[in-house]
Amino acid sequence: MIYIKPEILERVNAWLTPAFDKDSQEQIKHMIASDPKGLEESFYKDLEFGTGGMRGIMGLGTNRINKYTLGKNTQGLSNYIKESFPNEDLKVAIAYDCRHNSKTFGKIVADVFSANGIKVYLFENLRPTPELSFALKHLGCHCGIVLTASHNPPEYNGYKVYWQDGGQLVPPQDGEIIAEINRLDYSEIKFDANDNLIQYIGKEVDDVFINNSVKNGSFDTPKAAKENLNIVFTSLHGTSITAVPETLKRAGYTNVNIVEEQHEPNGDFPTVVSPNPEEPEALKIAMALAEKVNGDIVIGTDPDCDRLGVVVRNLENELVILNGNQTMILMTDFLLKQWKNTNKINGNQFIASTIVSTPMMSVLAEAYNTECKIGLTGFKWIAKMIKDFPQQDFIGGGEESFGFMVGDFVRDKDAVTSTLLACEIAAQAKANGQTMYQALINLYIEHGFFKERLVSLTKKGIEGAQEIKQMMIDARENPLKELNGSKVIRIEDYQLSIAKNITTNSEETIDIPMSNVLIYYTEDGSKIALRPSGTEPKIKFYISVNTKLDNVSDFTKTEQLLENRIDAILKDMKL
Repeated sequence: MIYIKPEILERVNAWLTPAFDKDSQEQIKHMIASDPKGLEESFYKDLEFGTGGMRGIMGLGTNRINKYTLGKNTQGLSNYIKESFPNEDLKVAIAYDCRHNSKTFGKIVADVFSANGIKVYLFENLRPTPELSFALKHLGCHCGIVLTASHNPPEYNGYKVYWQDGGQLVPPQDGEIIAEINRLDYSEIKFDANDNLIQYIGKEVDDVFINNSVKNGSFDTPKAAKENLNIVFTSLHGTSITAVPETLKRAGYTNVNIVEEQHEPNGDFPTVVSPNPEEPEALKIAMALAEKVNGDIVIGTDPDCDRLGVVVRNLENELVILNGNQTMILMTDFLLKQWKNTNKINGNQFIASTIVSTPMMSVLAEAYNTECKIGLTGFKWIAKMIKDFPQQDFIGGGEESFGFMVGDFVRDKDAVTSTLLACEIAAQAKANGQTMYQALINLYIEHGFFKERLVSLTKKGIEGAQEIKQMMIDARENPLKELNGSKVIRIEDYQLSIAKNITTNSEETIDIPMSNVLIYYTEDGSKIALRPSGTEPKIKFYISVNTKLDNVSDFTKTEQLLENRIDAILKDMKL
């Protein structure tokens, strides 16, 4: 006999009412009879908004991405927009990526908005996420939606919400919208579109976005230097193919080799295990092409084109992948130099990063007489900084997970403009007889050698979520006292908003919104952060160590010393 928990059955029965179409009801009945475990996974909770919006596996149920969960979100959002902007002509913009059902979901979301009397600008086909952030502001919209699950596996899709400023939702708005969504019954969703309120957009917005990307990502690189840079680019079957090649072309880069096997958008991502430029395997085909054509730089973007992976040649002329912290340091220093060389730095500028990214960002800011604002993980917090401090100039900012934002014309991580910026850095370095890798080493010599590593543990399903929760509880109740022989001197608990100085036994309040993050600092300058992912079934451990680097000849030896230090820390943490 099949046993289904009463609370699950109550949720399931709601989906067997006339508010849901007959096909959905039949599929749910089939799950009741043949797949009770799958039924529980699909209904045991509601999908939640995390650091990057709402993501989940596609399928029926409250814990899945489908017509009804998206419809309910959009109905709640429609209600909220109407309350927030009374007596205004309401407008929203919608974009979607290459994933299965993204185009269909985009139209469903447009239908619900239009059924609520809201004007919709819907992209005619797939587009990069940063273009939605730009289009929203360009068209004077009140909010925007992107249907994407970023770099998650093929069975996922998602729903990112952007506000008037072009940034993603932050508190208190996200909580207020979630409360509005939770108040709704599925029967209240208005699915009957008013097609007169849906306007398709495309090339006219593309042109303005690409021209702005060129304007923000170009920095007086000589024409010959651009033409001399040998670029390999892969879109990893995603949306960037619609914008990056044209952006590079308009900026004057003529020597661009596109990975043909990954050129076509495809939600199955057939040539990679994961379409995530953080994973070395994802860039393997592009690196092979770079070896064949003697490429100087390889760039790969994730499916919705907000992250980028950068590959350069090291001191031995071998291709190596830069991690997100290294890319961010190179890009930030380059931007700061441009601002300094044009006498635009007057102490009223800032760069931005996150609590789990490299501490070297703060060191750079100090060297250039600028401020480094630090926020929680997610570019919505950097967008909020720009909004909260309009009197300051935002130069650029990033986070360790392969995202960067150049200026504020887009209010989210932007792999289109960042790809161009990476090429500008590489082209200028090559013209000066260097590589990007050598430029990075020079920064380590000048500012200190910071080395980071990320360890992710995947824990799927209900049991996995419980295991991750328990790991964080254990870390709080039994804090580490020593790592690699170095005493822990400070612990920051962002869930409690408390930073504790272990040496003096004193506490101070952390002035950053609460989040389930725990950070240890040790006497030797090491930093270890623990954080459950907001968008994937993972718990992440971020390790940062540093030391002095005197010259290039000591680089390899010093790098190994830092790698050994990280290994020892991970061993102490039993990871």
